[in-house]
Amino acid sequence: MAVALIIIALVVILAIWFITLRNGIIEKNNRCDNALQTIDTQLQRRFDLIPNLVETVKGYAAHESETLAAVTAARAAATSAQTTGERLAADNQLTAALRQLFAVAEAYPDLKANANFQQLQSELTDTENRVSYARQSFNDCVLSYNNAIETFPGNVVAGSSFKKREGFKVEDEAARKAPSVKF
Repeated sequence: MAVALIIIALVVILAIWFITLRNGIIEKNNRCDNALQTIDTQLQRRFDLIPNLVETVKGYAAHESETLAAVTAARAAATSAQTTGERLAADNQLTAALRQLFAVAEAYPDLKANANFQQLQSELTDTENRVSYARQSFNDCVLSYNNAIETFPGNVVAGSSFKKREGFKVEDEAARKAPSVKF
């Protein structure tokens, strides 16, 4: 009788341990999804600001159409991206295009003094900071989740049900460099 109670207690303890560990993995996976949605929210804010910024710059720097077209094209690609990988790659292109746009704006003192441009630049800078924070948060969630499913005993509980996630990383080496403006 005592042996049966001990066996039952061990089975119950193992079941509770398994359930707790599995729920922790699921929670980490859900945090990754939430962090990715936060990135999407900040990117949408960025996408909403860009047309106003482009129109303001057009008024001062009409002959910079190549840079403006690159920003517009990058925004369109980013808004139409479907998968996480596509969204992150398009976001990298958009970030590079915006850097180039702000570098061009440096060459136009009247534009830099324009209140609309200053406000839009400030909002976009704030949004870029939010995007950066959201990316870091996402990467932290991915790290925690991947650690949970790849280390023992989580890897036993995760089995093949949970797949490793990819974090945000800069794919384009050119995005790591400061843009150059040539006239």
